[in-house]
Amino acid sequence: QVQLVESGGGLVQAGGSLRLTCSASGSINSVLFMGWYHQAPGKERDLVALLSTTTAYTNYADSVKGRFTLSRDNANLYLQMNELKPEDTAVYYCYAVDRARAAYWGQGTQVTVSS
Repeated sequence: QVQLVESGGGLVQAGGSLRLTCSASGSINSVLFMGWYHQAPGKERDLVALLSTTTAYTNYADSVKGRFTLSRDNANLYLQMNELKPEDTAVYYCYAVDRARAAYWGQGTQVTVSS
């Protein structure tokens, strides 16, 4: 079992920055991939960024390339968000999948970008 807890969301003006943190606990060593999804009101939950814990593989949605950066340490996943736009406004969810193909989600953290 893996538990994920997000923090770092908030209200920011367009052009500003935020750093989201996902703190993982439990069977951390079993995790193969970690990333972030977001969901705006009335829209589907979409992938923002994903990384492999065992290789250098990293993937970003086209809408955030050049603005958002994934990084991690042993127990934490970070999403550095720069040059934020109003269309980035959404609930951001941390995601992990382990070697048994079980998926885990955090509770979500709200990011609101004002114009």
